[in-house]
Amino acid sequence: MAAERDVFVRARGRTLTAFHQDDEYQWKGPFYFIQGADPQFGLMKAWAVGDTNNGDDEWGEEIKLAEQAVQAINKLNPKPRFFVLCGDLIHGMPGTQWRKDQEQDLKNVLKDTHQDIPLVFVSGNHDIGNTPTRETIEHYCSNWGDDYFSFWVGGVFFLVLNSQLYFDSSKCPELKQAQDMWLSEQLAIAEQQKCKHIIVFQHIPLFLRKPDEDHDYFNLEKSVRQELMEKFHKAGVKAVFSGHYHRNAGGSYKGLEMVVSSAIGCQLGEDTHGLRVVVVTDEKIVHRYYSLDELSSQGIEQELLAMLAEHH
Repeated sequence: MAAERDVFVRARGRTLTAFHQDDEYQWKGPFYFIQGADPQFGLMKAWAVGDTNNGDDEWGEEIKLAEQAVQAINKLNPKPRFFVLCGDLIHGMPGTQWRKDQEQDLKNVLKDTHQDIPLVFVSGNHDIGNTPTRETIEHYCSNWGDDYFSFWVGGVFFLVLNSQLYFDSSKCPELKQAQDMWLSEQLAIAEQQKCKHIIVFQHIPLFLRKPDEDHDYFNLEKSVRQELMEKFHKAGVKAVFSGHYHRNAGGSYKGLEMVVSSAIGCQLGEDTHGLRVVVVTDEKIVHRYYSLDELSSQGIEQELLAMLAEHH
C-alpha cells in the first residue's frame, strides 16, 4: 500500500511532490500535458437505469475506457509532462456503498500510467459531495492528495482548486476562506516569479459558453464566478480547464480562456469518450480534444508536434 500511496498522494503540503520546484521555475521551451475528466466509475450504469443515486453498482465499461486512456497516453512520444484528471474520479458520493470498490478499481487502472508521467488529481462533486464537509474533504485527501495546491512545470505556474468550496461551502465556510487566502498568496507569488503562463484546473467550470450566462448545476453562481474571473484576469491567468459537463464547451472572459472538456466516462452530449492534448508554447496555449480511439490509433497530429519542436 505504501508504494500505491506514493503514486496517488503526490499533492502534499499544497504542492506536487512529483516535480522538483527548483528545476521547474525556468522556461525551457514548449511542452504538453494531457487533461482528462470524469472517469466517474458507475455513472454509465446509473444513467442507463435512470437511478443516479443507487444505480452505480457496475462500472466494467468505465474500467475499459480508463484503461484505453492510460494505454493511449503511455504510447505518446514525446511523453506528456503530466496527466491531470479534472474531478469526478468515481460516481459514488461520500458514504455510498460502491464507492470504496470504485476507488480501488480506478487506482488499479491508473497505477499502470508510465512512471515518468505524474498524475495530477482534481476533486469533483462526486469525490467530496455537492455540499462538502471537513470529513469528506479529509477522506478525499487521504486517497488522492491535497484538494488544492500549486506546482511549476517548465516555467509555467499551475493551480489546482477545489471548486466545491465555490459551489457550496455552507458546511465548511472556514475551508473556503482558507482556499481564498491561499489563492491570493499564490497569485502574488506568480507575479513575483515572472512565470511564462498561469493555468488553473478545477472541476466545475466558471461558465460553459458565456461569462454572464445564468447559474445552473454545471457552472458557478454568478457573483462567485465574477469574483474569480476578475481575480484570474488581474493575475494574468491564461486558461481554466474543467470537466463536470460531460460535453465539450468553453468561451472566454477578457483574454482568459475557459476550456470545458468532455468525459473519459459517460457522455451526456454528442461527444466521444476522450482526452484533451494541451500544448504550451512561448506565446500561447493550444489544445485539442481527441477521442480515445483517435489518440490510441494515430497519436498527436503533426501540427501540434511541430509546435513542440519549436525552440526559439
